[in-house]
Amino acid sequence: MHWLNEPPVWQTENDRLRVVTGPNTDFWRVTHYGFIRDNGHFYYEEKTGDFTIEAKIEAKYEALYDQAGVMIRLNAANWIKAGVEYTDGSPHFSAVVTRDFSDWSVLPAPSAGAVWFRLTKLSSAIRIQYSIDGVSFRMLRLAYFPDAGSTQVGLMCCSPEREGFEAEFTYSIGEPIVTALHA
Repeated sequence: MHWLNEPPVWQTENDRLRVVTGPNTDFWRVTHYGFIRDNGHFYYEEKTGDFTIEAKIEAKYEALYDQAGVMIRLNAANWIKAGVEYTDGSPHFSAVVTRDFSDWSVLPAPSAGAVWFRLTKLSSAIRIQYSIDGVSFRMLRLAYFPDAGSTQVGLMCCSPEREGFEAEFTYSIGEPIVTALHA
């Protein structure tokens, strides 16, 4: 696995990643705020074809926009991140789909405890799912994403308003999980 914007503190052990963010990190493009940020921390591998990434996320959300989750990326203008983001005083399930411009969807999370996110790529469709128990997954979003020969897939975290956000991931990347959308 490789880093895009390596954080100042990180450690891996088997399928577990611990990260402490650097200052003022984020992934965002233009919409509403008018700026482009591409300095968030992204730990990834290159994948061809279809896949599923699943991650258990535990983090210490304290400041506005603290975020941790999964990400797929073609380049600085085409990517998707999904996970938990701290906004309006509490953690929210969050998905940002970026194709030149970012859009953002949020749903209040039931607590600041551990959550699971699953992102499945099937051709040019990306299914984003979340779980609060690691067993039962619900769809958060279905999005279009260009079907390129190779895609970067992995874990991301950012702290746009500070440094020192702590996140821990337990993850796997493998064959796509193919199920009906409304099972």
